Amino acid sequence: MASAFRLQCHCILIFLAALKGETRYLEARGAGEDEPFLLLSADLKRELSGRQLYHRALRCIDMLSVEGQFTFTAEQPQLHCAAFFIGDPEELITIDYDFVNIDCQGGDFLKVFDGWILKGEKFPSSLDHPLPTSERYIDFCESGNIRRSIRSSQNVAMIFFRVHEPGNGFTFTIKKNANLFPCNVISQTPTGRFTMVIPHQHRNCSFSIIYPVVIKISDLILGHLNSLHLKKPSTGCAGVGDFVELLGGTGLDPSKMFPLADLCQSFHGSAQMKIGCDNTVLRMVSSGKHINRVSFEYHQLDQYELENRKENSIEEFCFPSI
Repeated sequence: MASAFRLQCHCILIFLAALKGETRYLEARGAGEDEPFLLLSADLKRELSGRQLYHRALRCIDMLSVEGQFTFTAEQPQLHCAAFFIGDPEELITIDYDFVNIDCQGGDFLKVFDGWILKGEKFPSSLDHPLPTSERYIDFCESGNIRRSIRSSQNVAMIFFRVHEPGNGFTFTIKKNANLFPCNVISQTPTGRFTMVIPHQHRNCSFSIIYPVVIKISDLILGHLNSLHLKKPSTGCAGVGDFVELLGGTGLDPSKMFPLADLCQSFHGSAQMKIGCDNTVLRMVSSGKHINRVSFEYHQLDQYELENRKENSIEEFCFPSI
């Protein structure tokens, strides 16, 4: 039932341990491209709050969820490296280059990507991000001192880098900024609640939960009033400018996921669905003519819930062998 995508994403998001002290963190010695990334625990975040700037070395494959200054120094040629950054839903991420010593002419590179890429799939998708894909990459070797500070458009970002010469590397500082109207979000946790608001903006927003979940929508205001349409070829919210859809799949990119249900009328109450997919996305499409809002909560399906399927359940699509 567990897929390679789920293993990779869960390694990113739930590689949690009992971390104590500022400098004690999980070591991933010799980490390869598909090995676990580090996500610092909530306990460490609380310990770091209010203290001096946090410092530590950056690994070739890494995961950062706290503010601080991070330094990468190559001990040997490092040709396939990436660091993933994630904040809370209401946060944007700023990357400030403090020091860079790489050989751009010799094949080194250092690139920021506005979002995440995993196995060729992007979040946010090209349909949901305000910039074309080519502009989401910021290459230090091309921009240099022109772009030494880069801010993400959502709560996730990442860097790709290659350093051939031992001793070369770079230092950057991660800061987080408030985002009054979060749009595209990857949840750090398998349980939570969130309210998404799109105020008179023509845009699409996706909230991604990289777990099989029960999702309960408690309030939906679309500006035009109680229905949940299970997806069929001839039904749904086609032609409606403002709606919410639930998506499920095994990858990161919402545009490549399977549409499971539409909600295209406002309601106050409850619409609940059990989705047993590796990745569940709630996506709001907004015409810009209204103030649209959706409130929902979610929790990860346990094994009992996965094995005891009932009505209004979608896990058969994701796990056809069950």
